[in-house]
Amino acid sequence: MNRLFFTLLWMAFASAATLAQQTADTAAWQLMWHDEFDSGSTFNPTRWQAERGFVRNEEDQWYQADNAYILNGLLIIEGRIDSIPNPHYTPHRNDWRSQRPYARYSAASINTRGSFSFQYGRMEVRARIPAVNGAWPAIWTLGTQGEWPSNGECDVMEFYHINGVPHILANAAWGNDRRYSAVWNSAKIPYQHFLDQDPGWGEKFHVWLMDWTADYIRIYLDGELLNDIDLRQTVNGSIGAHTNPFHAPHYILLNLAIGGINGGVIQPEAFPMRYEIDYVRVWQKKEGAGHTK
Repeated sequence: MNRLFFTLLWMAFASAATLAQQTADTAAWQLMWHDEFDSGSTFNPTRWQAERGFVRNEEDQWYQADNAYILNGLLIIEGRIDSIPNPHYTPHRNDWRSQRPYARYSAASINTRGSFSFQYGRMEVRARIPAVNGAWPAIWTLGTQGEWPSNGECDVMEFYHINGVPHILANAAWGNDRRYSAVWNSAKIPYQHFLDQDPGWGEKFHVWLMDWTADYIRIYLDGELLNDIDLRQTVNGSIGAHTNPFHAPHYILLNLAIGGINGGVIQPEAFPMRYEIDYVRVWQKKEGAGHTK
């Protein structure tokens, strides 16, 4: 009886201590920027801008704002089978963007460049991703200054197939001594890892968290640590003047790519693809400050 009493007492003490720690931790942070996507029919153009056309990574989709809309409190980024004439079609140019007469797919990519950026803090995104062949959804940040990759890239979430096997990735990239060549710190977790925990994982919303300090970036998925990036290692090469791009402001990007160098084999039956974002929230310590425009 005494053993049971002390066990229960200890459990109550531990629970109270945990709650007190969580309360203290929450009290130390303030919500500095967020978008709940709970009004209107499209994203707020004062917060987000949309990319257009063929943009990067030899992806198959044409980016356009029409593929991003708000429905029932969610931002929907929709991938569609399409046929969009390429106004920059020039078949003899040595540029993949110019060699395609049509875009066979469309999707959207939006970002906060020019309207919001932040340095250090916590970014939290709740989303449901299309975990299908050909889909390449992402939550990521880019530095506001300099060219890629010396401006720094943090992929809070990517999904794509590696050698035919679906993975969820959490990465950071920075520059070296060659232009447009990146140094990567990548965590590549097989999608099966999450299905083993919950066979219905793909039908549900999940929370990605980027915890960013002057010392590290830690990326979590539903509280599970995916990658712990030591910022002592993320120093650019000569192209980036040996600066650290993760000691500078970054802006936010949300996109759904299709195909390209990482998206894999595109399956027609997967369309329309829907990447659904419930909210984006950025927190900072109360003594910290954000960066706007």
